[in-house]
Order: sequence, then C-alpha cells, then structure tokens
Amino acid sequence: MSSNYTRLLFFVMALTGGSSCHNEEAAKPVFSPEVNVVTAGKENLPVFSEYVGQIYGLSDITIQPRIEGWITGMYFKEGSLVQKGSLLYTIDDATTVNQVDEARAQLASAQTSLVKNKADLDRVKPLTEMNALSQRDLDASVANYEASKNQVTVAEARLANSKVQLSYFKMTAPITGIIGISKVQVGDYVSKISLQNGINQISSLGEVRVRFPVSENDYLVFIRRYKKDPKATNFYTIPVDLILGDGSVFGEKGNLQLTNRQIDPATGSILVQAVFKNTLGILRPGQYVRVRFQTDEFNNAVVVPQQAVNQLQNIYQVYLLTDSNKIKPTIIQVGARVGSNWIVNQGLKEGDKLAILGSRVITPAMVVKPVEMKWNYDSTSKN
Repeated sequence: MSSNYTRLLFFVMALTGGSSCHNEEAAKPVFSPEVNVVTAGKENLPVFSEYVGQIYGLSDITIQPRIEGWITGMYFKEGSLVQKGSLLYTIDDATTVNQVDEARAQLASAQTSLVKNKADLDRVKPLTEMNALSQRDLDASVANYEASKNQVTVAEARLANSKVQLSYFKMTAPITGIIGISKVQVGDYVSKISLQNGINQISSLGEVRVRFPVSENDYLVFIRRYKKDPKATNFYTIPVDLILGDGSVFGEKGNLQLTNRQIDPATGSILVQAVFKNTLGILRPGQYVRVRFQTDEFNNAVVVPQQAVNQLQNIYQVYLLTDSNKIKPTIIQVGARVGSNWIVNQGLKEGDKLAILGSRVITPAMVVKPVEMKWNYDSTSKN
C-alpha cells in the first residue's frame, strides 16, 4: 500500500508540475517587433522636371584676326577680366604703315594738283568772258579741275582703306569679359588656319546662359498644360533652379528665356535656354549642370514615400497597418513618381498607415509595434 501511495503521489506531482510549466508559458508575453510606419498624406503637389544642360557666357566672342602676320605683342593677362576697347594683340604692321604713308603722299599730290587746277580755272574763266581766251581753253581748265577733284577723292579713299588695313594689326576687346588662354604667343605667325579658328575668346559672365534639350513629348505636355492653365502669366517668368556638379543648388534662380525654332530631327528634342545671374562669378562656360523647374501640379494627391512601396514588374504593393497593429499586404495603383515619392491613384486614402519592412519577414498574423517615421513631401527631394 505504501508503494501504491508513493506512485500516486509521484503522478500527482508530475501533473502539477506540468500544469505549472504550461501556465508559465501561457503567461509569457508575445514579442512585438518594432516597424517604421509612415502616414499617407494628401497634398497639392508641384511636379518638377530636371534636365542636363551646359553653361555659356551671355556673350562668347571669338578673337579672330583679319590678316596674317607675326604676333608682336600681347597686352593682357590670360584668364583675367578685360575691358571693352582695351588692346589685346598687335601684329607686325611695317608693310601696311608704308602703304599708309604712300597713300598719304598720293593724297597730298592730288590735293596740290587740285589747288593748281582751281587757280588755272579761276584765271581762265574771266579771260574767256572777255574773249581773250577761247571756249576750248575754258573747257580744258574745267576738265582739269574736275579730274583733280576726282583724283583727290580716289586718294582719300585709298588712304582711308590703308588706315583700315592698319587698324587690323591691333586687336581690341569687343566686350568686357573674361579672356581665355591664348592660342598664340609673341613671335608666332598668324596663318590662314588661325584666321579661321580664332586665337582667343572672351566671355561676358555677369549673366550666363544655360542650354538644355527637352524631349518633344515633355515639351508638348508642358506647353499644353501651360496654355490651359488660367493662372499662367508669362512662360518666361517661371523660376528655374540650377544644380551644380557637386549636387549643390546655385544661390541665384534663373528664368527661361527662349526655345529654339525647331525640333532637332536627329535627337527628337528641342533646345531651351535659361539665363542666370552670376554675381559671384562661380559659373563658367563649358560647365555641365542640371536645371530644374515646375512642369506640372497634382491637386489633392495621395502621396507615399518610395521606400513604402514594393514593386514587382507592374505590380505595386504596400503593407497596410490595421487597427489591430497587424500587417496587411495591399495592392495599389500608382501614378507619377514625384521626387522621392509616389502618387497613389487607387488603393489608399489619406491617413492610411504603411509599414516599411525592408528585408524583414513579418507575417500577417504578427502584432507589430509601430514607430512613426517622418518623411518629406517635397517633390524636389531625392532622399
């Protein structure tokens, strides 16, 4: 009896112990993983487009000599600011100086002949009136005088042309601007090749031009929308941002200035030009930059950040947070991607909370701990 009692006691203890362990497991709290959650917003969202462009000076003037010869002087510092009218280069002008002197002498001779023939005419005319000289003598004097006047005119023109030719041996700055590195130095010969390609360039950089191609489709969409917009005032007053090569935004806003007259048939794009002030002189011709300006606007659009949307081919899915803090996979229909955000056309409404899971595996049955995450509605943001 004692043995049976002992076995019964052991069995009861075993049952009691098992029940205790089971109760402890049931009482143990379930782990709820933390997940970042964003709230779908509704915004009047401006849409900005970016294009790659290149900078040009407001004026880019090629210094191009008109004559051949030896460079005898350079009167500027390369890469510096030069003023309009300042002397840049001189070319050996000895031969042309002689031609000017010769033309001046010919003019002096013609003027002397004119004075003599005028005196002869003044003497012959009264004698002819007195019949002391014949009409033939008067006609000869008039002809000599008129010929002398023509000779003076020819000599004056020859001297003027010689002076113009002489002026070509001195090259001055046509505008105020930054001059580049010279292609020739003192002692170099300016050949026909130099005459064709120029020997330097000056750029006016108080303002700069930025030229960038816009696809034909983008151009048509923008122009049609702009023409229909009752709030539109002047196309060329649209503010334009300039993004430099290091990703920074240039401090001065520009304006669209013009579009080319035609679509380039080779590229299917149209060239657009914007103008920016360059007060600090940071911008230089040849720089590649990006321009950004508003091309559209979505009113009352439901917006979510890009990282909240999972894309598999043409299917877009989000993880909707339910009232019980569980994850519900939901298919949505997206519209335009604006900056770092998606516009959602169907499947979400303002205020819906979306979980950002990344590579984590969360089953729909799991209860999560939502952590509200701030995000940027700015359509120009890329992060």
